[in-house]
Amino acid sequence: MSRDFLTDKPLYDITKFTTLDFHENLACIFWFCKCNMRCPYCYNTPIVFGEGTISLQTALKFLETRQNRLTGVVLSGGECTLYPHLKELCQEIKNLGFKIKIDTNGTNPNLIKDLVKNQLVDYIALDYKAPKEKFEEITKNRNFDDFEKSLQFLINNNFTFEARTTVHSNLLNISDINTIIDDLHKRNYTQTYYLQNYLHVEDTIGKIPEQSKPIDTKKINNKIKVSLREF
Repeated sequence: MSRDFLTDKPLYDITKFTTLDFHENLACIFWFCKCNMRCPYCYNTPIVFGEGTISLQTALKFLETRQNRLTGVVLSGGECTLYPHLKELCQEIKNLGFKIKIDTNGTNPNLIKDLVKNQLVDYIALDYKAPKEKFEEITKNRNFDDFEKSLQFLINNNFTFEARTTVHSNLLNISDINTIIDDLHKRNYTQTYYLQNYLHVEDTIGKIPEQSKPIDTKKINNKIKVSLREF
């Protein structure tokens, strides 16, 4: 296998240490530039619209210095699955002895299937952006069917992953959240569903204002296990 791709520069930044982003692992984060969505609450505007400046060769050399100190690598963004050599990169990371978590919007189901089947990923955080009826309105992306394929594949294969939704009450109401929960329940999703409360910053893609009123968490249905973050 050619390793020429290691000279590519798809990374905007590297977070050298985190205890929060990969459960039960001391990890670092590789931030991939570019995304195929334009969620209005997204605060990673430099990553979504910027160009990478860090090569994968540099990133792997960094990992070599963290062997026996870190246990995991988070591939995030942006949308890391847009990078055409992600599978090869995961193999390089695995060769160094690290576990891998991927943050993804799920719109590249074929790659996700390939990574899982080849044991090149250990955990996936899958963003369930909105119910099907609101998906394009919020993400500016029409690929709900691809997201759906990724979700169902992970459920059917009993893979360890989390479905999660960022909640800005001006965009998603309690009915929308319960629609997502109903859908996950019907699909036999048995893992924890995470609701992440929007925390306001000024520089978001949609220049979105603060929430006028957070959702009433007491009205969340209990068909599946739900965990609240930052509420």
